[in-house]
Amino acid sequence: MKFQDRRQFYVVTARRVGVPLLLAGMLTACQGGAKTPASAQTVPAAAFAPVAAVAAPTPAPDLAFAAWLEKAREDAAKRGIKKSTITAALSDFAPIPRVIELDSRQPEFSNTFTRYLNSAVGEKRIANGRALMQKHATLLAELERQYGVPGRFLVAFWGLESDYGRDAGGFPVVEALATLAYDGRREAFFRDEMFKALTILDRGHIELAKFKGSWAGAMGQTQFMPSTFLSYAVDQDKSGHIDIWGSVPDTLGSGANYLKSLGWNAERTWGREVRLPAQFDIKQASLDVDAKENTKPLSEWAALGVRRADGQALPMQDVQASLVLPSGAKGPAFLVYDNYRIILKWNRSAFYAIAVGHLADRLVGGPGLSTPPSEGDPLRREDVMALQEGLVALGFLKTADGVMGSATRQGIRAFQLANGLTPDGYADRGVIAAIRNRAQAG
Repeated sequence: MKFQDRRQFYVVTARRVGVPLLLAGMLTACQGGAKTPASAQTVPAAAFAPVAAVAAPTPAPDLAFAAWLEKAREDAAKRGIKKSTITAALSDFAPIPRVIELDSRQPEFSNTFTRYLNSAVGEKRIANGRALMQKHATLLAELERQYGVPGRFLVAFWGLESDYGRDAGGFPVVEALATLAYDGRREAFFRDEMFKALTILDRGHIELAKFKGSWAGAMGQTQFMPSTFLSYAVDQDKSGHIDIWGSVPDTLGSGANYLKSLGWNAERTWGREVRLPAQFDIKQASLDVDAKENTKPLSEWAALGVRRADGQALPMQDVQASLVLPSGAKGPAFLVYDNYRIILKWNRSAFYAIAVGHLADRLVGGPGLSTPPSEGDPLRREDVMALQEGLVALGFLKTADGVMGSATRQGIRAFQLANGLTPDGYADRGVIAAIRNRAQAG
């Protein structure tokens, strides 16, 4: 880590309540929120003498960051950003340790589809979303006419990104981006986003004190990065400023404009849950996040025996679709269309894309899943590493990185095919044990 961890120090002014004997305890209480011990209520008379203020020494400044920040100010000026904006936003702060911690943290567990979906599409979120659809029905109808994106999808994105504005992040955007740029892991990307954030301030869209977002710089109720904001955010309420922090019209209009720009197909939905026939060839399911490796028209899926979740025939439409099994062969199955891949451009996660689509369906009265997601414990990172190391040893994977990506799922499927197992590419503890045992056996 390049910078020193600034710590807050407290200046304790003596009062006639026995501070000299209890100074250490009071400092601890100030820092940790603890109450003064009951024993502190009785003190000797000598303790009531005046005491000078006590202050901890100020930590040495981070000279390397100060130099980096000075260069950033110079470059911001060259980009035409006003001096007043630069002075206000790029002065008197230090890198944020919590941001570096969150950026570098490796997740201890991999999430499961069951847990993700239960959190993303819970009953409270569905109820709140339905209420907001009713409240903003006129606006949503206007946005659908203008951008071609149905209101249920706009509200679903809104719910997934910020819980309808309740959780838009509390980190100062410029300082978070400066921290990430200075840390150096993705310096060019975050430095450019920092300058774009300064441009947003420079144009008067938001006040610096209200310029908050996620630890990674994603902003407002849509969680746009600054570059996305500058390219796609719109002043839907015609206020003269784009406010995705406080304006619902700007929030939903910006989301609609972004989805339209990404290529949203106004004539199609995202996909649907389906029912697979007995003895279905599970190799037909896609394992890549984009789900492009085995696309067929709906008529071909119907010929293979795939039906709607309620048992009815698939729509007789000329639509290309791919099969996705987010929790393996025992869980729910989905046929997904091109708009599913548009959702992935917003957030490249199959769980996220399915959750957005499913929430959008539930908001307009669609049913819950007919096949509940299969239960299972989240895998620890060490489990994923052991799985990958076994696949590497058996020749089904090139490298182990602790990330459950498409290559790992393809390796699992290859192992399953070679050992007479259901080739769904899904990692559960049974598959992991089988791979480790086979690798150890040589």
